[in-house]
Amino acid sequence: MEYYRGRKILVTGGTGSIGSQIVRQLLAQGPRVLRILSRDETKQFELEEKLAAEGPLDRVRFLIGDVRDPARLRRAMEGIEVVFHAAAMKHVPACEYNPFEAVQTNVQGTQNVITAARDAGVLRVVAVSTDKATHPHNTMGATKLLVERLISSAHLSSPGQVLCAVRFGNVLGSRGSLVPLILRQLQGGLPPTLTHPFMTRFMMTMEDAVALLLLAGSRARGGEIFILKMPALRVKDLIEVLVEEHSARAGRNTEEFPIREIGVRPGEKLHEVLLTEEEGARTREELNLFVLEPEGSAGCSRLAASYGDHGNGNGNGNGNGRSSADSTRSYDSALLPPLSKAEIRDLLLRGGVFSEALEPVEAAE
Repeated sequence: MEYYRGRKILVTGGTGSIGSQIVRQLLAQGPRVLRILSRDETKQFELEEKLAAEGPLDRVRFLIGDVRDPARLRRAMEGIEVVFHAAAMKHVPACEYNPFEAVQTNVQGTQNVITAARDAGVLRVVAVSTDKATHPHNTMGATKLLVERLISSAHLSSPGQVLCAVRFGNVLGSRGSLVPLILRQLQGGLPPTLTHPFMTRFMMTMEDAVALLLLAGSRARGGEIFILKMPALRVKDLIEVLVEEHSARAGRNTEEFPIREIGVRPGEKLHEVLLTEEEGARTREELNLFVLEPEGSAGCSRLAASYGDHGNGNGNGNGNGRSSADSTRSYDSALLPPLSKAEIRDLLLRGGVFSEALEPVEAAE
């Protein structure tokens, strides 16, 4: 973490769920300058108020701008040493219905960031990707796959500059994600919605997501994709745990919140893959990480016959000591032993979900 002390840093998408947490963590490290670039002036105003309540903002600069605008990026990166690129269209249905908009923001926007960073002499660029980039089934995943390829290609053509990416699963509590949606439904007295009873997902806390980004930014040698070993769970089990916790706090019965199945949304997959079998040939396994090296890297050998105890970001496995022999094919949410309800509850507690979002509420009329 000492790497960021005294640095000049830019965060694109810095008012989003992940971006704002990156900003908070970086401020604690004592950067020389921290610039926050985003399109939404209201979100900037709200974040500025929150940060001002936590400490002085003499090192922080708020910049209105869009990664689609090369000229704005060039100005924003003047004198910058490290860029965290979190700006993106990330919602699957929105990207499905607006595919070219997703291409302009996620693909062209990333290329604009890469070009501006090269021209400005930025030392390091860390881009955010997703498990949906592996075997992409939807527009969002396809654009994020291109983000990864652009970063890897730029590393090869930019000597002296380090570019890398991180590949996330679902981040607990991020804006527009599953958990906040279910909580809003429950607190509004509505039945929680489930797309498919067999759907599985990788899940990580916001703390884990930001820690992975900061680790990648300080450790990358260039072209890598950093992937946290994280647990998989059944979405139906997650919703049932949220119903149980909400009902207990609201003094109501779980039967009052029957789960309503609505079908898989456009572009949505039943299961996700964090690491493919083909990628395993150039992947270095660490205690709680996979580090996917760029094509042509030396020193990487195929992963062992089993990934062993699948991690939750703390290097402790998923808490149940189980592993899957089938996981040699890929790190697939359908192949990993899913978290039990007790383990899901612990994950939600660690992610701060119950401490904030599930306070006791009055029953809806």
